[in-house]
Amino acid sequence: MRVRLPPPALKLMCGIVGYIGSKDVDSVILVGLEKLEYRGYDSAGLAAIHNGRLVVRKKAGRIKDLYSLVNGLIFNGHVGVGHTRWATHGKVNDINAHPHTDCKNQIAVAHNGIIENFKELREELEGKGHKFLSETDSEVIPHLIEEYYSGSLIDAILKTVKRLKGSFALVVVSSLEPDKLIGVRMESPLIVGIGKGEMLLSSDIPAILSHTKDVIPLENGEIVIITKDSHKIVDFEGNPIEKSPRRIEWTVDMISKGGYPHFMLKEIHEQPEVLERNLKAYIRGDEFTLLKDFNLRRLLLTKERIFIQASGTSLHAGLVGKYLLEKIAKIQTDVDYSSEFRYREPVLSKDTLIIAISQSGETADTLAGLRLAKENGLEVLSIVNVKESSIARESDYVIYINAGPEIGVASTKAYTAQILILLLLSLEVASLKGYLSDEDFRKEREELQRLPDIIRKVLKLEPEIKKVGQEYKEASNFLFLGRGINFPTALEGALKLKEISYIHAMGYAAGEMKHGPIALIDPELPVVFINPKTSVYEKALNNLIEVRSRGGKIISIATENDKKMAEFSDIIFYIPEISEKLTPLVSIIPLQLLAYHIAVLRGCDVDKPRNLAKSVTVE
Repeated sequence: MRVRLPPPALKLMCGIVGYIGSKDVDSVILVGLEKLEYRGYDSAGLAAIHNGRLVVRKKAGRIKDLYSLVNGLIFNGHVGVGHTRWATHGKVNDINAHPHTDCKNQIAVAHNGIIENFKELREELEGKGHKFLSETDSEVIPHLIEEYYSGSLIDAILKTVKRLKGSFALVVVSSLEPDKLIGVRMESPLIVGIGKGEMLLSSDIPAILSHTKDVIPLENGEIVIITKDSHKIVDFEGNPIEKSPRRIEWTVDMISKGGYPHFMLKEIHEQPEVLERNLKAYIRGDEFTLLKDFNLRRLLLTKERIFIQASGTSLHAGLVGKYLLEKIAKIQTDVDYSSEFRYREPVLSKDTLIIAISQSGETADTLAGLRLAKENGLEVLSIVNVKESSIARESDYVIYINAGPEIGVASTKAYTAQILILLLLSLEVASLKGYLSDEDFRKEREELQRLPDIIRKVLKLEPEIKKVGQEYKEASNFLFLGRGINFPTALEGALKLKEISYIHAMGYAAGEMKHGPIALIDPELPVVFINPKTSVYEKALNNLIEVRSRGGKIISIATENDKKMAEFSDIIFYIPEISEKLTPLVSIIPLQLLAYHIAVLRGCDVDKPRNLAKSVTVE
């Protein structure tokens, strides 16, 4: 059938932290903003009530620069809001940083998102005498609130939001009503944290986790008014909405580095535990339990086609899932980038199940693809990490990957967890369809239970991998090659290297090498070849020999005791012998470590690579 495109879901990945309580507002907010650094930013700011006045400090650069600006200013207030900005409208400078204020410096607003009609609003407000200082779209919001204010802040905000087109999460603080903060959500995440004698608002859970585990995620079209002891949620018409808090399972330790120099390295080493957690959650005795929901089980047993849509690393996990679902569960599976899926007109029929994969559950293109599917009458299963995220809430069904918070921008543990979920899903469907006998199930379960220890063994290669990183840290280009189920491994290995080390890297199907990439092979080009023992091993080995004959420097991932691969490789990392379907889960580990150590040796900030955000929530 022909599909109807939904409107774009534009959202900006910035960070907001609002606080009201008895603690010093500056320290709470600045520490909270540090917990959101992984989201990416180019400037930061803080607005708080100080001696009855609104005080704003903001700075282009890092949060440490904002600390320097705030030092010496003794805040005695206990209500305020902080913000980290990714520039979309206006240059990166102090003036364009958030929060923005009105003409009288009585109202401050932190905004995530994009106001699409800001130009006409700005012209209207300037015509009424409002003076603007910045180039941003966001500055129209405090001026609109000022224009509508006549004794009630919430009434002014209710009128303001009706004028805004686009996406926005807002937190408003005002010296006119200093006993409250007001938060607004429309197409950009905002969470209410409910503490004892204190309340918080934030874009994401890590900023509030040290204060409370009780949260209420706002839905689109909701406004919350918080004091230090209460909260009230209303819709855009002012009608009250009753919502109960939900308990977060994450701990403070989960969002600390735990003795590692970087979150990325910690998260690489957490993968055995993450896989164990999922195996315990989804294998109980003699059965898989992903499909305990009867309707989801029915869907997967009756649908003739699966369509996976995702972005970045999640897309690569989906490509592995295609191999697994087709080979094991015998279901036709297609995979597409969410950014492409949502703008073409895919032929989707009622016998198709859409699977949306996203670590954060907030990826704009994936969320838009989900909405496209639902608007056209299709059911959606999401595979996500963050509970209560937009994608999780809007899906018909959801399976959580139980990876815990992933702070490093370059995804590692979420990737292997996503693949494991897709593997378990394939095996469970195969079992229900009768493709998997009881004896087969026993063998699969036993091998899966060995998987965490296999990965622990591969992680012990780290000292050797670090030495290789030292040797190749000055390389200008890398080529990653893989075949079959490990072609996505090549794509993911290349992505990991390029996004954190800034070295150009290309992932390619080894069988397609003669159709272009072979022209690049010379002694200066490191070629990473992923070829453990699989059904396409011999074919891939021939491709490797061709690279070798043209002088390419070969770094290989191979199965233990593979003398053929060793003969044609300059450097080889061995992984234990495992079944083909598990090889993507294991062969990616050396590539994650190689990317990490090359980046560190090059002096790169691996947890916060330039120009990247952890969750891409803007088109």
